[in-house]
Amino acid sequence: MNRRHFLMGTACMMGAVKALSVSAIAASSESDFEVTRTEKEWRNQLSDFEYKVMREEKTERAGTSKLLAEKRVGHYHCKGCDLALYSSETKYESGTGWPSFYDNLPNSVATKEDNGFFMTRTEVHCRRCGSHLGHIFEDGPKPTGLRHCLNGVSLTFKPA
Repeated sequence: MNRRHFLMGTACMMGAVKALSVSAIAASSESDFEVTRTEKEWRNQLSDFEYKVMREEKTERAGTSKLLAEKRVGHYHCKGCDLALYSSETKYESGTGWPSFYDNLPNSVATKEDNGFFMTRTEVHCRRCGSHLGHIFEDGPKPTGLRHCLNGVSLTFKPA
């Protein structure tokens, strides 16, 4: 076995493990949320890309969200269940290419450990329906020092 075969085999195995773990997590935790839907119901409600991000924990490309340029006063809601998640007052320009917030609204999100991409990150999801929103990093501004780096495709904006 040469190095190329080893690396390709390892990458394939890691992809399979990640796919199995995401499916297992979704299936086992679906009943833990207030808002639940079957896979078919989610697929009917969301576009293919929204489904991949919100239900399979994929990520949208940096700089593609229309919400990056949103400057109005209002709230950002979960596209899956319409729960208000973030206030425009905590949104800031992080320079990362994703909508970023230094804090969420009370009782709106939940987190879990994400061990993908050879590192440990904190995944953030809607506490009511479990939709994947993005990740939280410890490089944000005061007062929290956190950066909630979110997929805009997981959100809707409602002006005040």
